[in-house]
Amino acid sequence: MEVILATTNEEIIEIAPIMQQLRPKYTLEKISDLLNQQCKAGYKLVYVKEDNNILCVAGFVTGHKLGWGAYLYIDDLVTDEALRSTGAGQYLIEWFKDYAHINQIEQIHLDSGVHRYGAHKFYLKEDFVISSHHFVCQC
Repeated sequence: MEVILATTNEEIIEIAPIMQQLRPKYTLEKISDLLNQQCKAGYKLVYVKEDNNILCVAGFVTGHKLGWGAYLYIDDLVTDEALRSTGAGQYLIEWFKDYAHINQIEQIHLDSGVHRYGAHKFYLKEDFVISSHHFVCQC
């Protein structure tokens, strides 16, 4: 397995079908456009590849907040439904931990929908803790 930082539009097009599994409300064209827009604003995309298969995809940003210090925020993380339980998600989380350490980032954050019990079990196993509630107001 190898983690690759996506840097081209061709890579975004290649990983869009996996990302669409997490965000099915978007067409492939729309999700590719949105990913490109977000990348222009500092969003980064990484993916796990093995034997020409894309196993896992994640988007993230880094920054600094008074409450968190230097942080890495994982916006989107999805393993291909057909390739789950291959260790790709764990491999990617380990990559994020290494990336944070190398870049002197103090914390890794993410949100997970309240209904995603399997994801919660995975994150807790990977040493994440439930540290707060995330509130949303639809305006």
